Amino acid sequence: MADRSFSFICGTDDFWVSREAKTTFEDLSKDVADPEFGLEVVNGAAGNVSEVEDAVNRFSSAVQTLSLFGDKKVVWFKDITFLADSVTGRAEGTLHQVERLKELLGSLDPASVTVLMSASPVDRRRAFLKWCEKNSNYTLADSGKPAEQEAHLRELVQKEALAMGIEIPFNLVTILLGKLNGNARLAMEEVRKLATYIGDSGESVTEELLNSLVPNFGEGDFFEPVEAFYSLNLEWTLDSLRRYFFIAKDSRPLLSSLQNRNRLMIQMKALTMSGQIRLGPRGLEKSSLERAAQIHAGAFAGETGKSSFNVFTQNPWYLGRLAAPLNKLSLKHLVDFQKEFLRGFKEILSRPTEQPEAMREMMVRCLSR
Repeated sequence: MADRSFSFICGTDDFWVSREAKTTFEDLSKDVADPEFGLEVVNGAAGNVSEVEDAVNRFSSAVQTLSLFGDKKVVWFKDITFLADSVTGRAEGTLHQVERLKELLGSLDPASVTVLMSASPVDRRRAFLKWCEKNSNYTLADSGKPAEQEAHLRELVQKEALAMGIEIPFNLVTILLGKLNGNARLAMEEVRKLATYIGDSGESVTEELLNSLVPNFGEGDFFEPVEAFYSLNLEWTLDSLRRYFFIAKDSRPLLSSLQNRNRLMIQMKALTMSGQIRLGPRGLEKSSLERAAQIHAGAFAGETGKSSFNVFTQNPWYLGRLAAPLNKLSLKHLVDFQKEFLRGFKEILSRPTEQPEAMREMMVRCLSR
């Protein structure tokens, strides 16, 4: 790492940014003789321009005030939120404060003060971010490939679970992360909630327990009605749909999840019919998926993020789980499902006050064929 006057850690996920910054701050603090006077943390969270100005003022005071005994000082400007593409981030007053911050950072004396900054989310298109990349020890905390990030998060979840006295098997970690749409901070909180619920009862973590205790977050693929629908069990599907609408009011997240699942299943069905991927007793054969990915790499050029439009960006175990009903479904069935989902979307637009009824009718049409 280049010897620069300050360190800057940023990313889209505040969990990874905070974790990386905390580790860096601990490393920078090791040589501070008197932590009470030589370490200072300034909170950079701001909801309006006035709070941005206050945060920058406090940071300015921190970096310009020497340690009581004249030793080198370490200042952490943490949880900065005003560098995002937001109303506050775009405000003229905020941009003025950011320019002021840039001047402060450019005039730092590394011999007397070490500065660490952590920010999430950030707009990397901004000139200040580009300047930081060139002039700091810059770290993009969540820059790894999606598969690497998922593997890292999976490991953290299992370690946290063991530390809390419970065990979550590999397949259930996949379900947990799917329900939470890969949100790392929520995953840690839900593990703690599961551990608290189980307590000293000795009860195991099961899929049923996850479905009952862990909420769906964002556009995850693990709404219970989606699981029920692809089990091809109409009774369970309608029952889960009733539970869904007991809490939710809008059908669109459910339709989106159904369409995302169906896109992947159409791709897998086509690949299994052509013999390019194989399903065994333990699920999808990973080596055949990797070979197929190489064959079709050109068709997905530039697509690196996890997406339902590209089956090869998905976890092989997850795909094997989705593939379970494929032997009962033809390609025509899956295409017909997609048509029905489109029809269902049109119906909820025309019947916005009758969304539960429209969804039930759609489910019956799909599963009664």
